[in-house]
Amino acid sequence: MKKLFKFQWLTVLMLALVLAGCGTANEAKKDDTSKTGQQAEQTGYKVTDDRDVEVAFDAVPKTVVSLQPSNTEILFALGVGDKVIGATDYDTYPEEAKNIERVSDSVTFNTERIVALKPDVVIAYSTGNAETLDALKGLEDAGVKVFAIKSAASFEDVYGDIQQIAEVMGVKDKGEQLNKNIKAKIADVQAKVKGVETPKNVYLEISPKPDIYTTAAGTFQQEILDAANVNNVFGDQTGWVKVSEEDVIAKNPQVILTTVNYVEDAVGEILGRDGWNTITAIQDKAVNYIDTDISNRPGPRIGEAVEMVAKAVYPELFK
Repeated sequence: MKKLFKFQWLTVLMLALVLAGCGTANEAKKDDTSKTGQQAEQTGYKVTDDRDVEVAFDAVPKTVVSLQPSNTEILFALGVGDKVIGATDYDTYPEEAKNIERVSDSVTFNTERIVALKPDVVIAYSTGNAETLDALKGLEDAGVKVFAIKSAASFEDVYGDIQQIAEVMGVKDKGEQLNKNIKAKIADVQAKVKGVETPKNVYLEISPKPDIYTTAAGTFQQEILDAANVNNVFGDQTGWVKVSEEDVIAKNPQVILTTVNYVEDAVGEILGRDGWNTITAIQDKAVNYIDTDISNRPGPRIGEAVEMVAKAVYPELFK
C-alpha cells in the first residue's frame, strides 16, 4: 500500500499535522467507555478500542506493530518498546525507535509486510473514515489483530490512549504511573506561570509563507498554549486556520513561535519578512522555534511541550 506523496504546500501542512496526531474539537470525542479494559488474566482479557471494538487477547502481546509515532512513544514510555517490530517512517523518538523496520508512512501502510511480520497486535491509527477502516479490516481479514486509536484531541484523550495501550500490553499500573508523572510535570510548569496576571499575546505558526497556517481553538496545540498560560492571538477562531500576513500584523503578537522544521532558518525567515517590523515580537526579536515533534505529537511528552512553550514565552520564570 506504499504510495508516493506529492508534497505541495498545503499537503505538507496537513500531512505534518496528521503525523503528529493532531486533533480538533470537531473530531469525534472519545467515549469514556473506550478507556476501560480488564487486566491480563490467565484466561485472557479484552480491551475496547476507539472503534468500540472489544479486542480479545489470549496472552500479553510479545510483538507489536505501531502505525503512529505518538503511539510508539507511548509504548517506549511504558517500557515495552523492545516489543515493537514495525513502525512508521516518522518514528524518531526515542533513539531506539529509529532502528525499527518501517512499514508505514503514517498515511498508508504495507499490508503484506505487516502480515509477514506476524505481530501479536497492530496498534493502529484510525481517522474513523471509511478508507482507513477498510484498510484496517484488510489486516484483520489476513488474521492480524488490530487495536485502533483515534488521534487525540485533548490531554484527556492522551491519558486515555496511554491507559488503553498499557492495558493491551498488560502493564496497567505503568500506564497509571506514567499519567501521574505527566500531570505532575504540567502542574509544575503551571505553578511557575500562574503568577502572570496578563498572559502574553502569542502567534504560533505551523506553516510559513506563502500559505501561512496557525492553530486556534479546539486543537491539541491550543490546549498546550492554554496550559502554558499564554494568549493565542487567533484563539477566537477554530481549528487550523489559514491567515494572511496582514492578519498577523494586525494582531501584533508579543511573541512568535514556529514549529516549522522543513525550511532553512524558519526563525530568521520570519524576522526578515517585509512589513513585519511593526510587530512587537519582531522588534523584540521574540521569535522562537519549538520542536515540532514534541509540540505536535499527542503522547507522553505533552508535559515537555507545555514547559517548552512556557520557557519560550516567559524565560525569566525558568532561570
